[in-house]
Amino acid sequence: MTTIPHEKPGEPNPLHALTLDRLRRRTSMKWRTYPEDVLPLWVAEMDVPLAEPVVRAVTEAMELGDTGYPAGSAYAEALAVFAGKRWDWDGLAVERTAIVPDVMLGVVEMLGLVTGHGDAVVVNPPVYPPFYDFVRHAGRVPVEAPLGADARINLDVLEETFRRVTTGRRRAAHLLCSPHNPTGTVHTADELTAVAALADRYGVRVVADEIHAPLVVGDTRFVPYLSVPGGERGLSLMSASKAWNLPGLKAALAVAGAGAADDLARMPEEVGHGASHVGVLAHTAALRDGIPWLDSLLTGLDANRRLLAGLLDAQLPAVRYRPGDATYLAWLDCRALGLGDDPAEVLLRHGRVALTSGLPFGTGGAGHARLNLAASPEVITEAVRRMAEAVGRAGAIRG
Repeated sequence: MTTIPHEKPGEPNPLHALTLDRLRRRTSMKWRTYPEDVLPLWVAEMDVPLAEPVVRAVTEAMELGDTGYPAGSAYAEALAVFAGKRWDWDGLAVERTAIVPDVMLGVVEMLGLVTGHGDAVVVNPPVYPPFYDFVRHAGRVPVEAPLGADARINLDVLEETFRRVTTGRRRAAHLLCSPHNPTGTVHTADELTAVAALADRYGVRVVADEIHAPLVVGDTRFVPYLSVPGGERGLSLMSASKAWNLPGLKAALAVAGAGAADDLARMPEEVGHGASHVGVLAHTAALRDGIPWLDSLLTGLDANRRLLAGLLDAQLPAVRYRPGDATYLAWLDCRALGLGDDPAEVLLRHGRVALTSGLPFGTGGAGHARLNLAASPEVITEAVRRMAEAVGRAGAIRG
């Protein structure tokens, strides 16, 4: 794993820190959507305590009453340093950034800068369901260019889709998920360079959701889209939200390539007022001082990937699971279980374990479910036990 040197070694694995009883005291979506007998491994919240630098930054803000509007460039400066050390990328120019409320609202703003009402926005399903919802809400039309059977971008399909949506000189955008949610695929430099070449050939503007970028494990290297040849006309959305479990402290950054600076400059300044100032402080602290915590988390997530693979192999061998190199999400192919298009519904009903249904992820989602790996090994072990029990119960009912 490419890491920034630890400031203090031996940071404990945050996935081991909290008991279920303590977690159930939380009032967020993950812990309040289902009854207490349901084990929730669905929405993208992690079962971790916050990194100490984040807690300190938020506490100091509360003590000062520092709860106004966000200002300054500290968030962008911290991200630029992080990108240079973590990804060997020194091309994140602070002057080509802007604070946005969160990644998806930032996506909407970026699409508004480079496309018009009714224009196509290409997505690569199975993909994060809000891509469809937010694109439609923005008055654009989502158009699918499905991933290949290997869960990677199918460049032939992508080119054909670009050609089709730009016929008649129509504007179009490609909403790129990098790393990819739900598969955990990390796009390579060659793949991203090919995407950029196709986008240039057909006049398609690329908007990259790179929120999972810090969550890459092992020897795999995350490559920022704006860093590849041809990526200069792209726009990226980045945030510390996913990696440090900060969705309730909203803030993100829009980052423009050198060829998209004029586009970003047209975004109204007031958009940045929608971010939480306390969120900006928290995200900045995470990027600056929360690296040891992140490294310990990644070690724990990597162990959880291996744990899940072993548990499935032993108890549910019909489930196909290809561990991804990024995110804390596991994409489970449950089609061989005979549970129909929505196995998550069956597992919830018969096993009292909540996964995310694959159906809203678009083409390729039927028969699949997404499992959140950011939990203790004990919770994951219990979840798989419940899943196996649910499959047995469902089979007995069918029989």
